[in-house]
Amino acid sequence: MSDSAPHSTPAPRTPAGGAGLAALLTAPDRALIALDYDGTLSPIVARPADAVPAPGAIEALRRISRAVGTLAIITGRPVDALLELTGLEKLSDLGELVILGQYGLQRWDSQSRAITSPEPLPGVAAVRAALPELLRDAPAGTVVEDKHQALVVHVRRTADPDAALAALAPALTTLAEEHGLEAAPGKKVLELRPPGHDKGGALRELVAARGARSVLVAGDDYGDLPAFSAVDEMRAGGLPGISVCSDSPEVPAVLRERADLVVGGPAGMVALLEVLIERLGG
Repeated sequence: MSDSAPHSTPAPRTPAGGAGLAALLTAPDRALIALDYDGTLSPIVARPADAVPAPGAIEALRRISRAVGTLAIITGRPVDALLELTGLEKLSDLGELVILGQYGLQRWDSQSRAITSPEPLPGVAAVRAALPELLRDAPAGTVVEDKHQALVVHVRRTADPDAALAALAPALTTLAEEHGLEAAPGKKVLELRPPGHDKGGALRELVAARGARSVLVAGDDYGDLPAFSAVDEMRAGGLPGISVCSDSPEVPAVLRERADLVVGGPAGMVALLEVLIERLGG
């Protein structure tokens, strides 16, 4: 988006979403903006290590972090991997930015500049040891991403990702449950991770800790549904909020349908942040 001309603020398609956006714009210093990373700030790619931020995303994050009370990135990625991809820790003029990695298990913030992370559950090591044999006959292109706190089986590079995931899911789910983990689906992936951690819980804790009076949440996958549900609950309790879907052909229909506002993928998300920055004078 050009900086030379004003841009209209997009209109949420629900009254509750409109109220949430209005509250954010009226009192930005008490607002929390919480964003997913993959598919929201970065295009989905075949290799997780190649998921660099969309053009303009880092500058938009820098500016919006100085215009609102708190900016958060809530992601399934480890914090160190996200920092390496984005370079956010190298920016000296960030406002209040919090990164919650692995669905809230890990944390980094722009004030302390330190990563906090618990020890992995014992079941993670057991699953890690069992996966090579379990995946011995998996379709070519199946790969495992080791996130230290969790393990992700990717099938995007197989000949038929949907068929590969359907074939592998039962055994992977059983393996996870046998070792005290849960199997969480995503776009062409199944993540074997500690139970009881999701973006909804991470969002609730952050809203409470920051004393937020409004919230905007954006995402693109099944893992973002708990955050959308948290926004619904907060609104029922009187705290305004808006949910944003970063759309693409792979976005689950249920996420798109539940969103108050739908934008065109990471480029659309950057454009939305630029509009908010413009409205807030950031």
